[in-house]
Amino acid sequence: MRDLPPGPVRLQLFLGPAVPVPAPRFVLDALTGLKVESGAGDAQSGFELTFSISKDSPVQAFFPVTAPVFRCVVAVTLRGVTEVLVDGVVTHQDMTAAGPTSVLHVKGKDLSCVMDLVPFDGLPYPAMSPAVRALTVLAKYAALGCAPLVIPSLLEDVPIPVDRIPVHQGTDYAYVTALAKEVGHVFYIEPGPVPGVSKAYWGPEIRLGAPQPALNVGLDAAHDNVATLNFTFDKEKREIPIVAIQERTSKAPLNLPIPDIAPIRPPLGLVPPIPPKLHRMTDTANLSPLAAVMKGVAHAAQHSDAVFGTGTLDVAKYGHVLRSRRLVGVRGAGTAFDGLYYVTRVTHDIRRGAYTQTFSLARNGVVSTVPAVPV
Repeated sequence: MRDLPPGPVRLQLFLGPAVPVPAPRFVLDALTGLKVESGAGDAQSGFELTFSISKDSPVQAFFPVTAPVFRCVVAVTLRGVTEVLVDGVVTHQDMTAAGPTSVLHVKGKDLSCVMDLVPFDGLPYPAMSPAVRALTVLAKYAALGCAPLVIPSLLEDVPIPVDRIPVHQGTDYAYVTALAKEVGHVFYIEPGPVPGVSKAYWGPEIRLGAPQPALNVGLDAAHDNVATLNFTFDKEKREIPIVAIQERTSKAPLNLPIPDIAPIRPPLGLVPPIPPKLHRMTDTANLSPLAAVMKGVAHAAQHSDAVFGTGTLDVAKYGHVLRSRRLVGVRGAGTAFDGLYYVTRVTHDIRRGAYTQTFSLARNGVVSTVPAVPV
């Protein structure tokens, strides 16, 4: 454990070939900073460790480039609460020589990187819905402390074996990600709650739960807790998909508009803009009605947000570690932009004497749906 950032924030770093253990002292002494990027399922999370080392430093040989899997777990403790930022695998390193000291960068991705190594093309999944297929794929990674959490969609399309048998395409990561997009779900690795343990979440994007403490802007110097906060209203991002379905008996075409309505994804903005675009999905005509509707629901969910925010904050002033894939409140931005938002991306930048975060927010419309947000 090491006091890298200022004040009460303490950093924990665990390294190891298969089971990560606390990093040795000489590694922590050489560590000058790290970055962790965590999204909401649109891409793999990643990390970068920066070391200042001498030419004969043992840190150079500590990260074995020949090991198939070398784990790295980063966690921080603030006010007695430990947050695991990433549980991942080292993928590559580069070093810049500069006089007597050199700068070593060690980079990696979350545990989904292990799922993206070996293709399993052609593996059949007879009579299995997308959720069962995702659970079958993810169960094999429990040995890495990664527990699968699979939530079926509202409309489950179970293929009849005499009609069609789904087969695996590509690596496990590529396949479960494609399955999630087909039914309007997301897939990501959620580290924690303790170092060395994580969950592989495959399910709908959940915009419910207790919000994180509010981001304050435009109040006063004593209450503002963000350095910058910018908002964009872009109604062009919203679309209504028109699903084309062909009735198998009469071959009659049916066109169904799909609204962006989900019980676990309630609107966070009171006034959403009317979608200016209609997107005709012609690639659904040969699918079953359930599969076609699920594909339309997926497209509607991916094009439902119209208000986006970006900003930076200092963790010492904010008093908490802002996490992605959760709700957060905004205060002081005005009537149109105050209220609850979904945190889509957070980048943690930890250096000696500073811990800052860059974040991205999103919601469906303007004006808050709640009278107040937790502070």
